[in-house]
Amino acid sequence: MEESEAVNSTDAAVLGSHITAIRAGSLREQITRALEAAMVAGELKPGEMYSAPALGELFGVSATPVREAMQDLAKDGFVEAVRNRGFRVIEMSDADLDEISQIRLLLEVPTTVEVADVITPEAIRRLSAIADDIVAAAARGDLIDYLDSDRHFHVELISQLGNQRLTELVDRMRRQTRLFGLDDLIESGRLVESAREHHHLLEALAAKDPEVTRSLITSHIKHIRGIWVGREE
Repeated sequence: MEESEAVNSTDAAVLGSHITAIRAGSLREQITRALEAAMVAGELKPGEMYSAPALGELFGVSATPVREAMQDLAKDGFVEAVRNRGFRVIEMSDADLDEISQIRLLLEVPTTVEVADVITPEAIRRLSAIADDIVAAAARGDLIDYLDSDRHFHVELISQLGNQRLTELVDRMRRQTRLFGLDDLIESGRLVESAREHHHLLEALAAKDPEVTRSLITSHIKHIRGIWVGREE
């Protein structure tokens, strides 16, 4: 039995600009990025079911690349496959956020402090340019570019230690915390404020100040328990 080919009322009602924002890259990658941004923006609702054919119709493509993109997102914990029905967006519970927050604090705080000892001026310049892109994307409300640039920043930062497995793990944990809430931050202007934290972190790294670095990355991570996911502190 195939997933329904019709766009159901839920699909039509909630999907907006992010779901149709196709950018450069392979079709599968483009759709994955757009779906992730739609989840972050709240256009794909936690707990709701979505079919690949219905989403494909909104993208103007066949169901196959959408299904492949959804399978990639399932591996990263964004959605779960439901046989003969499609994919359900996974809701992050308080317990989930607590667990991910604890893991990220254990991983990212000490490793970012370590980066301060090895980072080069050239790497600081590269990261500063990426940080500029993050702020610019936040200012214009471009979630896909914001997410891409933010992800690029943190992958590049942790990669300074030369541990590929660590870099991939940090990247995956960061992505799993961002299921919803950023549209509210855009409207309030707080997303730009949050984006500027990347420059503050680079200043601490360039100064090789471990205590300020530790404080800034800790605060940055703790957003997952507050405004970063659209909830109160």
